[in-house]
Amino acid sequence: MTATSVTDHHAPTGREHHPEEQESAGQDAFGTDTTGLPAGVPTPTVELSDGAVYALRIAPVTKQIGDATVRMLAYNGSVPGPTLRVRQGTQVVVNAVNDGDLETTVHWHGLRLDNRFDGTHHTQDPIETGGEFGYRISFPDPGVYWYHPHIRQDYGQEMGLYGTIVVEPTDPDYWPPVNREVTLTLDDILLTDGAVAPFSRTQTTHAAMGRFGDVLLVNGEPALKLSARAGEVVRFYLVNTANTRVFNVAIPGARIKLVGGDSGHYEHERFVQSVVVAPSERVVIDVQFTDFGVLTLEHRTPDRVHPLAEITVTAEHITRDLSDEFAALRTNADMVAERHRITPMIDAAPQKTVAFVAEMDMDASTTEPDTAGAPHHHHDAGHMPVGDGIEWEDDMVEFNRMTTRANLRWILLDRDTGERNHGIDWRFLVGDQVKIRLVNEMDSDHPMHHPFHLHGAGRFLILSRDAAVEPNLVWKDTVLVRRGETVDIGVDISNPGVWMAHCHIAEHHEGGMMFNFNVVAGGEPQHGI
Repeated sequence: MTATSVTDHHAPTGREHHPEEQESAGQDAFGTDTTGLPAGVPTPTVELSDGAVYALRIAPVTKQIGDATVRMLAYNGSVPGPTLRVRQGTQVVVNAVNDGDLETTVHWHGLRLDNRFDGTHHTQDPIETGGEFGYRISFPDPGVYWYHPHIRQDYGQEMGLYGTIVVEPTDPDYWPPVNREVTLTLDDILLTDGAVAPFSRTQTTHAAMGRFGDVLLVNGEPALKLSARAGEVVRFYLVNTANTRVFNVAIPGARIKLVGGDSGHYEHERFVQSVVVAPSERVVIDVQFTDFGVLTLEHRTPDRVHPLAEITVTAEHITRDLSDEFAALRTNADMVAERHRITPMIDAAPQKTVAFVAEMDMDASTTEPDTAGAPHHHHDAGHMPVGDGIEWEDDMVEFNRMTTRANLRWILLDRDTGERNHGIDWRFLVGDQVKIRLVNEMDSDHPMHHPFHLHGAGRFLILSRDAAVEPNLVWKDTVLVRRGETVDIGVDISNPGVWMAHCHIAEHHEGGMMFNFNVVAGGEPQHGI
């Protein structure tokens, strides 16, 4: 099996060795030895009923990626970790055991849940190696979510610690009908000399653009093979688990209908050619395969088309023809009602304004070409054509590799108070509806896109992009803010506690591009179950 490489001249085992990269990782680099490790197992789908108790173990495994056998970290032995399927309105307990190589937490991304189980070092003591922690998790909203570490996220995610959660709606008509459903994680991995490129235990590298991989992975595989039947309608839950790469997903030869995003269905279903999925975002598409043959799931950038997976469409008979239902484009009344509710917010002044900026301490000879003044364009969310404002590849590999928190500071800047990152002190009440303006500054040492993520204090709707009203609403917890773009969001605050907001490029988050905010309603959060 040949790996899908994102560079033209690299072997499937990864890019060439850089002695200085090992030196930058230092003698404290995490281990890459595969001796004595068990082989990874296929990713299972686990149905959890209300009140279920589930064990989740973090431990190293070996995994075959192209011609390389590499050491990775896994949840319950698989990369990705188990796909959990639950019903909306249920609650389960997950007992996480850490047999990995550093302290960790498990963050339940996108879920509105009890703050003490959010899985950050602000809501719990880290799970030491050999330790465990019990998470009580509730699922109030339909959609697709995921779980991952929140300590050294750059290392844990790259090494394979990610898994998905599908929350089935209680309303049987919430989604349009399909023949079946498939969950796909979109990822990449950086290999050197047949191993995962080294990580330092003490510092995060690739701080400028984030750690791009040179091998693309779907469901942990470099050459995934899927099958479908002619006429079949398949729902794909797409989850971007990459450290920094933005994906633009297409399936030439099939018809794609955009039906959902992070936390539920769109206001209006639409046919699209492709969908952009930023790190930590989710997109739900229904795909009809009309003719038999071999199709390719693709990642399209302005410069290249990368094959992600092969889809063999057979002439096998389907038991239920959904062509008429697939052709219909539904408008969802609950989201139309949300549009009426938020209309006064669109023209109102924001209560909070956050700017995204970078400060570098680099010698002029090592800095990258000036991108200030580059054009940017407004795009309709959910169907963003490939264009300016996204760094699709690492075009400055050596420069990016040498950037760390010591020479590059990524900053979330409160424009109202001048406070930055951990100095930001926001306080809200349960029930607040808050308009937040996100400004991706061009006046920055490295202007680039940022996927901005809010933890489970609530969920938000995108109100506008560059003053253009958002035409198609969907509940979100992450929004991609392109270079030079201004995005207004309306947040519904529903859960008390200390919550986090950050850029979900893992190296930016680890570089300090984050802050906490407080939501007050009653007593202080407690720890443990």
